[in-house]
Amino acid sequence: MTLPEDRCRLVLIVPDEADDAALAEKLEHALRGGDVASVILPQYGASDSDFQKRAERLVPLVQAAGAAAMIAGDSRVAGRARADGLHVTGKVEELADAVEKFTPKLIVGAGSAADRHTALEVGEVRPDYIFFGKLDGDIKPEAHPKNLDLGEWWAAMVEIPCVVMGGTAVESALAVAETGAEFVALRRAIFEHPAGTAAAVSEINAILDEKAPRFGA
Repeated sequence: MTLPEDRCRLVLIVPDEADDAALAEKLEHALRGGDVASVILPQYGASDSDFQKRAERLVPLVQAAGAAAMIAGDSRVAGRARADGLHVTGKVEELADAVEKFTPKLIVGAGSAADRHTALEVGEVRPDYIFFGKLDGDIKPEAHPKNLDLGEWWAAMVEIPCVVMGGTAVESALAVAETGAEFVALRRAIFEHPAGTAAAVSEINAILDEKAPRFGA
């Protein structure tokens, strides 16, 4: 995951859809819409073999656009698909194991911190980033207040970059940016946007360019 230049950047979370071809088309359009730091591909309920096929189809699209392709699921799938990294949603012990095994060959991100105590335990393991929220946690237009609070607390105190899950509305990206978080993650706001995924990414980048606070300012 490339670090931000001077403001919060966008992370895409691939939704759970049955049609891989349609999903690939939506993702390709999204990546043409503007700046995207990385794309996280969750396994959801897919079998390892189906997830493998999906990853092998989508990872090259992400990398061709200059974004980091992150696998949230089996590390073997990440390796076979030649992804850039692994997003670990398990316990801190599982994260520590992944950091030890795969750093620095792969980016290793932490997605299991639901409170400050766990976040500090995660920080001791030194992942490449910490994620506040659930990958499918965008159930309201706005970002969850708890995740915004965690992002603001973390960003003010810890050097490890943080990603905060946004809501279903594109405007939720700005609320995340205002916490000082380095990245905002969006799923339905992108993939269910009425004007399409490219328009969604373009609109969010325009909002962040115009209104997001600048780092180091």
